[in-house]
Amino acid sequence: MINFRSAIGLGVIASTPLTPLTATGKSERTKPNIIFILLDDFGYSDLACYGSRFYETPNIDRLASQGIRFTNAYASCPVSSPTRASILTGRYPVNTGITDWIPGRQASNSGSSADRLIALPFNLNLKREEETIAEALKKTGYRTMISGKWHLGETEEYWPENQDFTGDPAICSL
Repeated sequence: MINFRSAIGLGVIASTPLTPLTATGKSERTKPNIIFILLDDFGYSDLACYGSRFYETPNIDRLASQGIRFTNAYASCPVSSPTRASILTGRYPVNTGITDWIPGRQASNSGSSADRLIALPFNLNLKREEETIAEALKKTGYRTMISGKWHLGETEEYWPENQDFTGDPAICSL
């Protein structure tokens, strides 16, 4: 019969990660690669790994089988720019000041006369002082890139490379 102390000791030993040791005696930890895919107008079951019987997505399915899949999610906003800003900063859209797609209805003076709602002004770019996930990852030694739609500022000052995305996939490979 195992007594209480033995059980605690066994639990501590079992929960201690076993890592390979280098010649210097220090543990060697490999940082995981992170691939985050964000798609506009994409449904939960539009990938085979999430249950689609219509679309064939073998490469993404293989990535999903070897990594972590998110199966419970919350969209901070139903349109792209605020959602993107929220994911990149970890903040609600109202806290980033981006609450509609850029340029949104502001581009046409709050929409047309037939609109029932008037759009309030909002930021047309992600402020440079916002810390993004790329900046946080860079502090821990990661190299990051973004490919595709940014939609968080049209002028060069607000482009992804000014938020620590390198933009070059060759630089980001390990």
